[in-house]
Amino acid sequence: QDMSLKIGVSPEQLPLTESAHIVVGNALRLDWNEVVPASEHVYVMGNPPFIGQYTKTAEQTADMKAVWGADYDGYLDYVTGWHAQAMHYFAGQSVGRFAFVTTNSIAQGQPVPALFGPLHREGWTIPFAHRTFAWTSEAPGAAGVHCVIVGLSKGIPLKGARLFSYERSQGQPLEEPVSAISPYLVEGPWVLVVKRSKPLANLPAAVKGSQPTDGGNLIVEATAYAEVAADLVAAKYLRRYVGARELIHNTPRWCLWLEKLDPADLTRSRLLKERLDAVRAFRVTSTKQATKLLAATPHLFTERRAPQTDYLCIPRHVSETRAFFTASRFGPEVISGDANFVVVDPEGLAFAVISSSAFIAWQRMVGGQIKSDLRFSNTLVWNTLPLPELSEPERGKLIQAGAGVLEARALHPERSLAQHYNPLAMDPALMKAHTALDRVMDRILDLTAGATEKERQTRLMELYAARV
Repeated sequence: QDMSLKIGVSPEQLPLTESAHIVVGNALRLDWNEVVPASEHVYVMGNPPFIGQYTKTAEQTADMKAVWGADYDGYLDYVTGWHAQAMHYFAGQSVGRFAFVTTNSIAQGQPVPALFGPLHREGWTIPFAHRTFAWTSEAPGAAGVHCVIVGLSKGIPLKGARLFSYERSQGQPLEEPVSAISPYLVEGPWVLVVKRSKPLANLPAAVKGSQPTDGGNLIVEATAYAEVAADLVAAKYLRRYVGARELIHNTPRWCLWLEKLDPADLTRSRLLKERLDAVRAFRVTSTKQATKLLAATPHLFTERRAPQTDYLCIPRHVSETRAFFTASRFGPEVISGDANFVVVDPEGLAFAVISSSAFIAWQRMVGGQIKSDLRFSNTLVWNTLPLPELSEPERGKLIQAGAGVLEARALHPERSLAQHYNPLAMDPALMKAHTALDRVMDRILDLTAGATEKERQTRLMELYAARV
């Protein structure tokens, strides 16, 4: 229509007559070579369906297993089936090119090695890529997703690559010539970050918090607190309890921590006995044999990881809108639930590390997501962080800068982490403290002051490659 308005003529569009070569079928079950034989003159491109690892139907899972074969990994999104098909399609050719619009999850977290490992094994590299941008469509009810475009080629010598970034998710891309593009869509070597059982850097381990498995009877909600606190026997065992919501939003919750329970107290407190009877009954009816066995000790959490010193408490999930990863330090009197991770951190070094822009840059690059939230992982994010070996002066400066962040938070003790780190309302003093922390961390990473997230990611990937 626009063309006809400008020059008075527009091409006939429908029905398709000149190129009506449409094949209908399951693209993951068809032999693409029977549709168009592969050759160096063929370019494959498309926008496959976005269906996450947890939302695939049984039929779609069967499609994935069929197309990926021995390389199938349950973490892969359905969209990656088209990568496997393209790889098979060009298998007999010395030259191949393909590119797809996909969800940005293919370049984050656990799926990256599962997808790009087989591709690299077969000789594929990335000549160009578009980093995350928001999907836009004129279609009614268009999905609100974040996408990437990754081009792949084999048999074509690369003299550099082209990387497109978006300052705003729906803005225009900025092109940057780079030496090479990694599977995480940053400039750098082709390196795949895989899970580790121990930290790569000289950092304490991050472990899951304590798990009650109690039917809600060892946990004391705000509505029951007055009753439990009024029982002088039960009140001896009351401890502050911090789950993920309590950590982020500073909502009140408690638990009965009975590791040093005096059995005589069960005869002195009917409330305590009733709660433990209820825990036993809950565990006995469990379908898990291990939980049934733990009915013999109803006064204890089924998993207990309570540090005996000051520790860092890390939520399992953090909003993608946060400029910094939101975590807090607590004393040993506070019990962290299993929706968080805990790190023994008497000096505050771990807090300083996780509060830096470098850490959240690493988290965004190699960590996974749940919906759009960032998902912390001890094995994939914390244990793989390639922090250089710290000198004593560097260690001291990091700890001091982290303490500055805590001091800035303390200026407004009434605020929760969610309020402190609201991206539209961060307190200038807190932002200044984080900037000071970033200066220390960036200097340790050999980055210039004011480095961008992409620059931090590129540098961290270089350090990771050198370490592993």
